[in-house]
Amino acid sequence: MRTAVRVPEELSARVPAEQRGTGLDRDAVRLLVSRGTEVSHHTFADLPGLLTAGDLLIVNTSPTLAAAVDGRIGHARVVVHFSTLGDDGRWAVEVRDPDGAGTTRARAGGPAGTEVRLPGDVRLVLEEPLTTGSLRLWWGQVSEPDVLGLLRRYGRPIRYSYTERDQPLSVYQTVFALPSADGAGSAEMPSAARPFTSRLVAELVSRGVQFAPVRLHTGVASTEAHEPPYPERFAVPEASARLINAAKANKTRRAALPWKGGGGRREGGKVIAVGTTAVRAVESATGADGVVHARQGWTDLVVTPERGVRVVDGLLTGLHEPEASHLLMLEAIAGPAVLGRSYGEALRGRYLWHEFGDVHLILPAEVSHAMHCSSNYR
Repeated sequence: MRTAVRVPEELSARVPAEQRGTGLDRDAVRLLVSRGTEVSHHTFADLPGLLTAGDLLIVNTSPTLAAAVDGRIGHARVVVHFSTLGDDGRWAVEVRDPDGAGTTRARAGGPAGTEVRLPGDVRLVLEEPLTTGSLRLWWGQVSEPDVLGLLRRYGRPIRYSYTERDQPLSVYQTVFALPSADGAGSAEMPSAARPFTSRLVAELVSRGVQFAPVRLHTGVASTEAHEPPYPERFAVPEASARLINAAKANKTRRAALPWKGGGGRREGGKVIAVGTTAVRAVESATGADGVVHARQGWTDLVVTPERGVRVVDGLLTGLHEPEASHLLMLEAIAGPAVLGRSYGEALRGRYLWHEFGDVHLILPAEVSHAMHCSSNYR
């Protein structure tokens, strides 16, 4: 499946949903729902009707940083993407070339000792590659200790060439974003949660759907090389661990009861991650017995079909490029056959890709749900 899909350029979402017409909000995107081999088409506003009281959504509360800053190496203009703050105070950074159209293109990293001049007479010195075998990301020492203040003053959100124009930072914040105690955040938006609005969250809560907040500060994605994810900071609070464990226990108890309803079995207690970042965080805090523990620190977990998932029953996620490492995680949750069918439907239905695009909800096949929402393309 990972090599069989080609996404036409015109299916890239170039602007946020709310900028595509008068009166639209973030939830004005389409929602593809996969339930085993069954695929259906909805709008994101249909989500409350697709979930059940007792279901639990795991959401990432990491705020998005204005992580792109202009700089110079000698006389050459560059753009620095600040990715991840290390324990030793250094930053993992990616240095890119401006492309003349407001975005950037890949640049050969390094060599060690390269100095980048940043606004405010700040210096960034590249010291060593972040990982062996790749020169894209480097550990760098910044002369200004308050790098987050530097980003607030001179930074802008990271933007890629498929988008139409720069957007304010508020466009890249999800409704779940909370300030971190240390001011840290994500280099790129945890975009699966972007279509949620306050109104939609309130409706979900009123229907008995619960939310478990976790945090994972995402680093800079590999848009060209599609490298696997590298270590990122995460935290699963005690309260969220209890919520997730309770939801799974309640689902197990309900599944053991005789079913007296009609029109398909509708069980609460499904644990659904909102975004691959939420999966990585919660699975990093889960033991081999499937019990989630309060935990924080660094995670280097890569979820693959071979490793599988221990907690998550379903996933709400964007549509990923066919070479993206995220698809391994989706295959671990849904299986390659289901994923291939879903992406085929997304292409035939002209769904939009990337962070401003449409959304894919993967639900467990064993739960039969009456699809009362008709196909609705927006």
